[in-house]
Parts: sequence; structure tokens; C-alpha cells
Amino acid sequence: MHLAYPAVLAALLFCTGLYGVLARRNAILVLMSVELMLNAVNLNLVAFDVWLRDTLHAGQALTLFVIAVAAAEIGIGLAIVLMVYRDRGTSDVDRLRDSVESDATDDAAAESVEAEAQAEAAARAKKAEATA
Repeated sequence: MHLAYPAVLAALLFCTGLYGVLARRNAILVLMSVELMLNAVNLNLVAFDVWLRDTLHAGQALTLFVIAVAAAEIGIGLAIVLMVYRDRGTSDVDRLRDSVESDATDDAAAESVEAEAQAEAAARAKKAEATA
């Protein structure tokens, strides 16, 4: 078997995964696209391991390592996505970024409103003391 066939397939898989990461809005689909990219890397590792006829099978060992890292990444990633979905009600990546930015703006606005309310309460207390 020629090395070109799995290399071209891996390149197509990687490009498809890269497109998914850049174009998708849903966090679950972004994670699936990252997995597709990792599988393209795994395909290259195994193909080059077979082509080089490595006696230690380093490509296959690295593939097992990448699979373990991908499993951990999916487990943690899904847990984070589920927590964000429960908290915000959406897993849309753009809305999450916008909500974080608006939360910071809302916090600053809330602090200024609170400071104004405290200043107004202090002014009323001073006025009440002056009239009494």
C-alpha cells in the first residue's frame, strides 16, 4: 500500500476538523471537530509507523497516548459544556463569549449603581440629622 492514500485521507480529515472548529457555533460540535483532527493525526502516526517498519512501533504507541489524551479531553470538555449549559442555557460559543463580556460590563454598572445608592443614602441621613 502506498503512503499517499492514508496521508491524503488524514489531510482531508484534518481539514474537515479544522473547518468544524472555525465555523461551528455549538461547543459540542467544536469538541467533535477537535476529535476528528486528533484522529487524522493518529492515522498519520500509524501509517508512517507501518511505512517505516519500525521495530519498536513508536507510532502505534504514540497513537495510544493520543487516544488517552483525547478521552480525557472529551470527558473534561463535556463536563464543562454541561455546566455552562445548565448555568447559561446555551452552548453557543459566540453567545458565551458575548455573555462573559456583558457580565463584566454589568458588574461594573452594578457597582456604580450601588455606589450611587450608598451616596444618596448618606446624603439623606445627613439631611435628616440637619433637620432634627
